[in-house]
Amino acid sequence: MSSTQRSVSRTAPQTVNMSSPSASSEEAARRQAEARAAVTASLASVGASVDNEMRTRTADLNTNSVAITKQEKELAKQTAVLAKQRAEWDKLLQGGTKKLNEVGDIQNWAEMIERDLLVLEETMRLVDGEGDGGREESASGTRRW
Repeated sequence: MSSTQRSVSRTAPQTVNMSSPSASSEEAARRQAEARAAVTASLASVGASVDNEMRTRTADLNTNSVAITKQEKELAKQTAVLAKQRAEWDKLLQGGTKKLNEVGDIQNWAEMIERDLLVLEETMRLVDGEGDGGREESASGTRRW
């Protein structure tokens, strides 16, 4: 066997397309059209997937925006209620402070009157009973001089 025959026998048998060159170009055109269709379908599928994802995200963003707007309005309403309540408490505090100051003023006034009465009592005791020896107690509970 010659070397050419050995190499032919070792390789797999090949089918040779004995058809015309126009059939070959038609086959290539068909394959190219199939490849284009496959790529176009693949791109359309990816595009549809991305489009669907974007539409879902857009819908979620819109829903969240509406919810945030609603919460913002509710927060503004609650803030106004709290501001009103704070103003009422401030008014109550100011009134309480004023009343407390009045009580303090009344206490000071009562202490001044008590001191004046003690001075009057001592003055009356001195006028009435200088000679009693100072053993008698006054109405305020203090010993006379």
